[in-house]
Amino acid sequence: MDTSYRTARVTVVMPTYNEAANLPRMAEAVLGLPLDGLHLKIVDDSSPDGTGRIAEDLAEKHNWDGRWRMSVLHRTEKDGLGRAYVAGMSAALEEGAEYVVQMDADGSHPVEAVPRMLGTAVASGVGLVIGSRYVEGGALDEEWGRHRVLLSRFANRYARAVLGTKIRDITAGFNLWSARTLRDVDLSTLDSGGYSFQVELKYKAVRAGHSAVEIPIRFEERTEGVSKMNLATQIESALVPLRLRLRDRRG
Repeated sequence: MDTSYRTARVTVVMPTYNEAANLPRMAEAVLGLPLDGLHLKIVDDSSPDGTGRIAEDLAEKHNWDGRWRMSVLHRTEKDGLGRAYVAGMSAALEEGAEYVVQMDADGSHPVEAVPRMLGTAVASGVGLVIGSRYVEGGALDEEWGRHRVLLSRFANRYARAVLGTKIRDITAGFNLWSARTLRDVDLSTLDSGGYSFQVELKYKAVRAGHSAVEIPIRFEERTEGVSKMNLATQIESALVPLRLRLRDRRG
């Protein structure tokens, strides 16, 4: 088996807000992956629970003997998941990352899937690999209630129908991007501040001619902290696909 992907420069971008209970174990898991070129970048939105300070302590612990394995980007306000990702992903590109991974800090995304995603991207040359809940072999934690499962499935079907895309899990937050794809999209042009950033970025990447591959993952329920999803983000997620489609028609 070709293991050359292990030396690729890949940055895992992990936004945080009040994730003090989850971050230490997540950082240890990510930095324990057998990937020589891996870097972890935490993007903290001034968490009042001290997540930013914990991230700095972890970076100091892991950055030794000339190795730069972890960094922290501190933002002064909480103004949306999408903007946090744009800041972290843009910084990763400036630092020379060949691939960038989006990953939640709450443990819902399986860390062990990152090498498989990276290997798929390197071997196939695709611009996007999605950790998908809705392809064969994918699954949701049994702790998810029926209402949440139905809402998630509906959101994906709705976005796919409006945007005319074949991506089955277009709302997925666990994604690996090639640097070329992110540069072609131009992160600075993205409008979505919240969770709908996931849909907008994938849609624009496909529109720019980049291919996507979905690999199955099991999505876990968080065990610590509370979800950041609220009514405002749900409304934004419903409106963004319509806005994107209307903008393309006018263009």
